[in-house]
Amino acid sequence: MKIVLNGRGGKVGSVLGPALEAAGHELVDELGGADAVVDFTGPEVVEANVRAALEAGVPCVVGTTGWEPERLDGLARERGVALFVAPNFAVGAVLMMRFAAAAARHLPRAEIIELHAETKLDAPSGTAKATAALLPGDPSIHSVRLPGLVAHQEVLLGGLGQVLTIRHDTTSREAFVPGVLLALEKLPTLPPGLTLGLDALL
Repeated sequence: MKIVLNGRGGKVGSVLGPALEAAGHELVDELGGADAVVDFTGPEVVEANVRAALEAGVPCVVGTTGWEPERLDGLARERGVALFVAPNFAVGAVLMMRFAAAAARHLPRAEIIELHAETKLDAPSGTAKATAALLPGDPSIHSVRLPGLVAHQEVLLGGLGQVLTIRHDTTSREAFVPGVLLALEKLPTLPPGLTLGLDALL
C-alpha cells in the first residue's frame, strides 16, 4: 500500500515510518497515487491534512487527538472514502477501556487519571475522554503532564469498602504500530464516512 505519513518526523511518526516499510508498505510524499493517509501530527494541522486527503479521495487513518473528526464525516461520505480515527492505537489501552466499562456496571463511582509527556498539547487526552464516554455518571478526568512520561492511564472504580484500579502504561511508541497496521488492513472494508476507535476493528 502506498501511504502518505503526515508527521513522519514526529515522536510517533519516526517510529511508525520504519515499521510501515518493514510491513511492506511504501511511503510516498504526494496524495496523487496514494492508497491511504496516516496522520500523527497535531490538533492545529490535522483537520486541514485530513480534509485535503478526503477531497482527493484518499482514505485516512488518524491518531491525532484534540480535534473534532465528526466535522469531516459528511465529506468522507460524499467522497465515498473511509475516515478511521482512534484516540489510542495501543491494543492494551483499548482493552483497559473495555475492562473499565465492564467494571462500571458493578462499582458505582469512577475517576480517570491520564498521564502524558509534557509536550502533549491536548488535555484531557482523547483516550481519557473516550473512556469517560463509556462510563456512567460523567466521571472526573485528572490530567498530568510531566517529562519522562509517554502515555499512561488509570481508571479508579470505587464501591463500598473497595477500589478497583485498571491501568495501562505505554512505555514506548512501538505500542501503536500493531493498531495502525490493523487499521490499514481493515481500511478497505470500512464504510464511507467516520469510524471511531480501534475497538471497532477488534
